[in-house]
Amino acid sequence: MKINLALLKGDGIGPEIVDCSIEVLNKVAGKYGHEITYTALLAGGCAIDAVGEPLPRETVERCLASDSVLLGAVGGPKWDTLPGHLRPERALLGIRKALGLYANIRPAKLYTALKDRCPLRSSDGFDIVIVRELTGGIYFGESGRREGEGGTEAYDTECYSTFEIERIGRVAFETALKRGHKVTSIDKANVLESSRLWRETMHKLAAEYKNVEYSDMLVDNAAMQLIKNPSQFDVIVTSNIFGDILSDEASQLTGSIGLLPSASLGDGTRGMYEPIHGSAPDIAGKGIANPIATILSVAMMLRYSFSLSEEADCIERAVEQTLNNGYFTGDIGGNMTSREITEKILELI
Repeated sequence: MKINLALLKGDGIGPEIVDCSIEVLNKVAGKYGHEITYTALLAGGCAIDAVGEPLPRETVERCLASDSVLLGAVGGPKWDTLPGHLRPERALLGIRKALGLYANIRPAKLYTALKDRCPLRSSDGFDIVIVRELTGGIYFGESGRREGEGGTEAYDTECYSTFEIERIGRVAFETALKRGHKVTSIDKANVLESSRLWRETMHKLAAEYKNVEYSDMLVDNAAMQLIKNPSQFDVIVTSNIFGDILSDEASQLTGSIGLLPSASLGDGTRGMYEPIHGSAPDIAGKGIANPIATILSVAMMLRYSFSLSEEADCIERAVEQTLNNGYFTGDIGGNMTSREITEKILELI
């Protein structure tokens, strides 16, 4: 198979972890006879520095012409004082919108080798997939500032349509059919009108999936339940902002946010794949960032965009065996560099 990938290495540790993942992808491609070409593009703070905007038109066009997109991370304190529309994070929102990537798939799994790294006093393990709506909600609603009686007011609007809710709901139910046949929908229906529509729409959708166990949960309770008993969850589906927060919470239960990959998908096969962590400017250039989340994102890309399940399994087995062999980066209690742990994974492919 010939694959054309767009690379958005981004800022901070982004270039380092993307380079590590490319090595792994090239090794797997060679093993299974695939040909991969890469197109490096600007997005985030590096794009602001180079051309004055976080998401250049050329980047969008080249991503649309690619088979899939691999992203590192964007942002950093260097650009924190810029106005909202020029912040590096606008590149993420913009590329997701431009590519029609409305479903963010974020797995959170506790590896056996890292059970003692889990902050919970006891855990029987867990394997959760969080399905986060990605192109609607408060991040894309009307926002602004106005003058009120108490001075300047700022507002952000949460808005969802039945179409958007049903679309992300189907992704969750179809995902559950391939796993544990259980969906938990997270909302705030006791307070928010948008959540009441979310719940009504999910209930109608659940009626179509008789073989999937369905339940609702308020977001504040969900935050507690993830700490109390994460193994009760199989597939979680929720809105953009709730998914953003809960998936970061779930990541810490695995031992480190440096382990969690993600896939952003739309209606076609093209997706954008990235670790869920940020650009970590405090450790950028030190060679100590954990590349596993990005490497596992590559595995997700092979599985979801190209239906190369055997190749994806090969990467995931190599990562798990590396951890089982006791090779850890600093974020999970070890002292290996990004390069050293990548080499261990490459040896096992």
